Amino acid sequence: MAHQADASRMLDNRGYTGPLVRGQNPLTLIDAPLRDRITDSYYWKEQCFGLNAATLLDRAVELTHVGGTYGASQKPTAFLCLLFKLLQLIPDKDIVAEYLAAGGEEWKYLRALAALYVRLTGEARDVYTMLEPYLSDPRKIKRRTRDGFRLSYVDEFVDDLLTKERVCGISLWKMPARQVLEDMDVLEPRISPLGDEVEELDEDEDEDDVSYYPASASGQAAASHTRAMVALAIDHS
Repeated sequence: MAHQADASRMLDNRGYTGPLVRGQNPLTLIDAPLRDRITDSYYWKEQCFGLNAATLLDRAVELTHVGGTYGASQKPTAFLCLLFKLLQLIPDKDIVAEYLAAGGEEWKYLRALAALYVRLTGEARDVYTMLEPYLSDPRKIKRRTRDGFRLSYVDEFVDDLLTKERVCGISLWKMPARQVLEDMDVLEPRISPLGDEVEELDEDEDEDDVSYYPASASGQAAASHTRAMVALAIDHS
C-alpha cells in the first residue's frame, strides 16, 4: 500500500531528505518495535491514509482516549497512530499552536496529541512555553493502559510530558530542567496562573473552563472555529 510505502521511504535514511528533529529522522523518535506495530495496524492502514494537517482533525475529534499500546498483543491506540502521522507530516509550528489552542470539549484529545508531538519534536524552550499554559486545563480525559482505562486530566497529562521520561510507551528525550534554562536566561521564571484564582474556583466551579471554551465555542461553532484557524495557519505556512 502506498501509505505504508511512504512511511517506509521516510524511514530509509539513505534516501531521506526531509526535515530533521535534533539531527534525526522524525519517525525514528518512535522506537522501531512500536513503529512496526503502528504501520501494521488496521487503524494506520485504513484511517490514517491520505491525512494532511487539516484532515487529521477529522480523526482527532473521534479520539476517546490517550495511550500507547494495549492488550496482550500490544496493539497501538488510534492516538498513537495519529502521533506517528504527525511525525510523518511535520506540520508548521503555527499549525501545531492552533491544535493546542483549540477550545471545546471535542478538541481535548487534539490538545493532548499536539502536546505530545511538541514534547517529542520541540526544543526545550518551545516545549516549556507552548505546554505550560495548559498545566491548568482541568478537563477529564481517559488514558488507556495495557489492561484497561483510567481517569486522568489534560493538565496531568501535560505535567507528565514535562516531568517524566516515558509517556504513552514512548521514550522522551532528556530535556533540561526548567531551572537550568532560567539560570541561562533562556526562560523567564514561571508565574502560576492559579495564584489569585484558587478562591474563585471554590466559589464558582463553572468558571474553570473559561480558558478552554471560547464564549461562542460550543458544538459546531467550536469545530468550525478550530478548522478555520488551522486552515488559515496552513495557508500561511
